[in-house]
Amino acid sequence: MKIFEPEIVAFCCHYCAYTAADMAGSKRISYPANVKIIRVPCTGKVDAIHIMKAFEKGADGVYVAGCLQGDCHFKNGNTRAKYRVEQVQIILGDLGWEKQRVAMINMSAGMGERFARTALEFTQTIKQLGPSPIKITHTDINQQAIRF
Repeated sequence: MKIFEPEIVAFCCHYCAYTAADMAGSKRISYPANVKIIRVPCTGKVDAIHIMKAFEKGADGVYVAGCLQGDCHFKNGNTRAKYRVEQVQIILGDLGWEKQRVAMINMSAGMGERFARTALEFTQTIKQLGPSPIKITHTDINQQAIRF
């Protein structure tokens, strides 16, 4: 049996979370290689459709990482992102998926250690949940197609 390694997508704001990831790299603090970072100008630009599309494209978990609360470079972008993440959690619950597959994380640019720790903890959470239900569905469909 093959060991499950989750695919994680991290939408990171340019000013804080992406810089924190860069700092982790500069300090040689490792974090799981399965975390794929997508740099965005502000987490407020991440819409629910972007998160859902990441799942559709094969992500097992998605997190949005932005500035600390009250410290957004675009005033309230991280507040909007938090609301959207909460909406996606509701959608996932309605689909019968685990809400923990999506999260909002806040950090400052100087928190390289926090970025690495968050990436590791989120990866461990998704490992415990197992593969995304959409992957399981696609596998079932492909297996049924092979039978015909």
